[in-house]
Amino acid sequence: MELKDLASIEKAAYFSQGELFRLGIALAFIIGILVFVNAQVGHADGSILLVVAGVVGGYMAINIGANDVANNVGPAVGSKALTLGGAIIIAAIFEAGGALIGGGDVVSTIKKGIIDPSLIQDQDTFIWLMLAALLAGAIWLNIATALGAPVSTTHSIVGAVLGAGIAAGGWDVANWGKMGAIAASWVISPLCGAFIAVGFLYFIKRSITYQADMRTAAKRIVPLLVAIMTWAFSTYLIVKGLKKIWHVEFMHAVGLGVVIAAAVYFVVKPGIAKRADALSNDKAGVNQLFTMPLIFAAALLSFAHGANDVANSVGPLAAINTAVLGGGVATKAAIPLWVMAVGAMGIAVGLALFGPKLIRTVGSEITELDQSRAFCIAMAAAITVIIASQLGLPVSSTHIAVGAVFGVGFLREFIKSNYARMLDDIKHHHHGSDEAEVEVFLAEFNSAPISTKERMLKELKEHAATVPELNKKERKVLRKAYHQELVKRSALIKIAAAWIITVPVSAILAAIIFFTVRGIMMP
Repeated sequence: MELKDLASIEKAAYFSQGELFRLGIALAFIIGILVFVNAQVGHADGSILLVVAGVVGGYMAINIGANDVANNVGPAVGSKALTLGGAIIIAAIFEAGGALIGGGDVVSTIKKGIIDPSLIQDQDTFIWLMLAALLAGAIWLNIATALGAPVSTTHSIVGAVLGAGIAAGGWDVANWGKMGAIAASWVISPLCGAFIAVGFLYFIKRSITYQADMRTAAKRIVPLLVAIMTWAFSTYLIVKGLKKIWHVEFMHAVGLGVVIAAAVYFVVKPGIAKRADALSNDKAGVNQLFTMPLIFAAALLSFAHGANDVANSVGPLAAINTAVLGGGVATKAAIPLWVMAVGAMGIAVGLALFGPKLIRTVGSEITELDQSRAFCIAMAAAITVIIASQLGLPVSSTHIAVGAVFGVGFLREFIKSNYARMLDDIKHHHHGSDEAEVEVFLAEFNSAPISTKERMLKELKEHAATVPELNKKERKVLRKAYHQELVKRSALIKIAAAWIITVPVSAILAAIIFFTVRGIMMP
């Protein structure tokens, strides 16, 4: 056996030990939930069922932490604004804080109103429906995480409730209009995220990184961008993150965001200017100015996510708790502290144990990110949710963030290819000239601001009017030669496929589980 084979075996064994360790910790946590829930519910009627539901809810929360939270911190980790360990600590604290502080006292049990609970009057049927939906959503998230595909936890539980609901009450129980809107969000969410992220990145390039004096440009533009980010996240938190404990009208939230943003602008502007003076006058230097905003963005996105998406794990659990205690079939249910604690702790544990895989996928395996690109992705996530909530569009934070990552990557491809064509045009127009003359022109072109570059290219073309134009076939060959793939196509296909099948797979799993449980437990 060769030495390289021994090294491969050793590496595989080390990986297996790590996986077993994580699975062991997760199993210990599930057992801990069993003991914790049992202590909370005591020996009341239905206590065994509540303990089972609590364990399944904890399993769901673990998978939300493992899959969905990556969208909040992945770009910051990929851009090296945060270390993986630092991101996990920040996200775990703020996810749990968001769930416990902003999760509210009441949660919707039928997410997005996709089934009509009035058609399911039997209390036991409703309990088994919710339990099947919770387990099916968790299983699909677990599969998606193992495959390295970031998917929407909301769509997972929506599909699961739909499938279990149809199994329990027939096709008429489903609200197909709502399902159509959710299906439309598969396209709306990533496109909105991509367009907004591309817009911000293009603005940053034009106003900062394409300028000759990047530091001076950054002193002027970065405080403005931080203020816009402050407005976006202040409004986002008021509208979404704190809506269950502090209800504010949308326009009032926007106004408060503007006031906070103005204050932040005047506070951070001197500090950014001082920091910029100590940095190098290049792209890597000015990128460092986006590090602190990215850390705050990761924390605030995690808080808002914990406040909103914890309902995906505790909503059905709260519904089961209400039904078991005699509350019947309810579209809204009170959230006992123990139920919220299960969701918050599960998300934190899932993130710490299994989150790194998806964090790396979002942060570095789709396209290469630096701090300014990651900043644009965070902006897209917050602004898209604000716009969507006002327009009543059912968007997914996962789809927004991942769409923004792909948008940034495709913009990079376009710019790189376009720049390569510019350089080729310059060399073509200088054909026959001295090589030193070409190098001087290229050096001047590379250091010039964008407006000067445009003028230099225009003058070249005017002086070379006699140069024959390329035909369509030749232009196609050149475009192919200059094309650089900066976005991993296999990741695009895998993630898109996972998004498309999330609802139907969750629905089928939930229906199978419901029929199985009903056959075993119900008369």
